[in-house]
Amino acid sequence: MRALTRVVAENYRANYKQQRDYTYIEREVQKKLDGKGQVKSTEVRTYEVMVIYGEQFERLIEKDDKPLSEKDAAQEEERIQREVEKRKNESEEERAKRQAEEEKQRDKNREFVSDVAEAYNFRLVGSELLNGRGAWVIAAEPRAGFEPQGKAARFLSKFHGRMWIDKSDMQLVKLDVEATDTVSMGWVLARVHKGTRLVYEQIRVNDEVWLPGHLNFRLDARIALFKGYNEEAERTYRDYRKFRTGARVVGVGEVREEK
Repeated sequence: MRALTRVVAENYRANYKQQRDYTYIEREVQKKLDGKGQVKSTEVRTYEVMVIYGEQFERLIEKDDKPLSEKDAAQEEERIQREVEKRKNESEEERAKRQAEEEKQRDKNREFVSDVAEAYNFRLVGSELLNGRGAWVIAAEPRAGFEPQGKAARFLSKFHGRMWIDKSDMQLVKLDVEATDTVSMGWVLARVHKGTRLVYEQIRVNDEVWLPGHLNFRLDARIALFKGYNEEAERTYRDYRKFRTGARVVGVGEVREEK
């Protein structure tokens, strides 16, 4: 099982590079909960995720499933155009510095994925069909004595769960994880409480890449021991379109191929 998860980790990293070739629509439903778990308020936001000079940016296009007002739409247009101009006019030195920072973050992400493959004892519990494709179902429990390579992996021992692995592509299809204890993160004393849960699913697109399909999480947390956060959030992803590497953004929602 550990050998399998190492292969999946490698495939996940390779797949991530292809993910950035796509634009899509992301819809987020955020629910604030009271102390009894009842919904106090709901906010829905829909974004167009686009690529600007190799970076992904979110443009807000709807609030509560309604198009933005002319004023809000104009503000989003201005914000995105500022980013376009910033990237277009950056010097070679600025671009090199930005790309170095991006590569540094990607290295941290790769390190974290490798840590996940080593942090748990894995057990095959069965097989299921997801979206018509066969998948192995694997349970994961924290492994005693695990020593993480990166700082971000120090809290892995406080989570357990299951993952679904596509039998043909050896890719992560679904992940269901839950906090088994309070997790303290960072110098701001953020605490994620026991019972916090996340479910993440991927779908196969264009017969070449696995992309986010659905994300659901329930968060019970406290920041700096004062302000509490108790919420549920759901994100769905649709309308994937491959972004041509030879394209440039010339305006919001307007992309043309360079000759």
